[in-house]
Parts: sequence; structure tokens; C-alpha cells
Amino acid sequence: MIRLFIAILMLFTTLSFAQDKSREKIKALKVAYLTEHLELSSKEAQEFWPVYNEYEEKRHELRHKQWVEIKSKLKDVGSLNEEEAQSLLSAYLKIEEEEEELEKDFLNKVSKVISAKKTLVLMRSEEDFKRQLIKQYRHNKGGR
Repeated sequence: MIRLFIAILMLFTTLSFAQDKSREKIKALKVAYLTEHLELSSKEAQEFWPVYNEYEEKRHELRHKQWVEIKSKLKDVGSLNEEEAQSLLSAYLKIEEEEEELEKDFLNKVSKVISAKKTLVLMRSEEDFKRQLIKQYRHNKGGR
């Protein structure tokens, strides 16, 4: 019984480590991709990356909050009464508003650090990176 517990614990630890390692790899690829496409001067890079990293961290926190508070509960939506459903919907809308406000704040901050044109290149490059990531994922999964 103890061996089984240890084996399961090791499996979960390995899976968790692999996920963390994948996230770090994706983050590193994204940094390289954005660096290449934005063509930042050393001064711009010095000011840009702290602003961008702070934004990414806050965005990650909001998405995690959205998962914990809302999306994980959607599996059991059939068992919710109307009041609980309304509360969940309100919480979802509140988080969406927080994300929109975060995006506005970020764009205002970053456009003071890099030019408006580079800010637009950043927006496009993030979308392009996401598309390439999805394409690569589908390719690795055999086109599914």
C-alpha cells in the first residue's frame, strides 16, 4: 500500500514538474519571439520587460481566479439554482471587466515605454505567437 502511495505521489510530482517546465519553455519562446519582432533598443528593453512581466503576472492571476471561481463550477451548472447561477454570472462579468481594465492600463503604460507602432506590433505578435503555438500543438498531436 505504501509503495502504491509513493508511486502515485511520484507520478503526480513528475507530471506537475513537466507542466511547469513546459510553461517555462513556452514563456522563454514567447520572450524570444517578442524580442525579435519588437526590435527593442537596449533602453526600451530595460523599461519594457518589467512592465510586460507585471502585466503577464496579473493576467495569469486573473485567469486563475476565473478558473477557480467560475469555470471549474460550470461542470455542475445543471445543479445550480437561479440565484447561484446569477451570482456566478456576476462574478464572471466582474472578472471580465477586471481583465479589460488590466489591458487598458497595460497598453497605456507600455505605449509610454515603447512607441505606439511597437505597441501595435506587440499586440499582433502576441496573437501570431499564440496561433503558432496552437498550430505546433496540433501538429504534435497528429492534427487533432
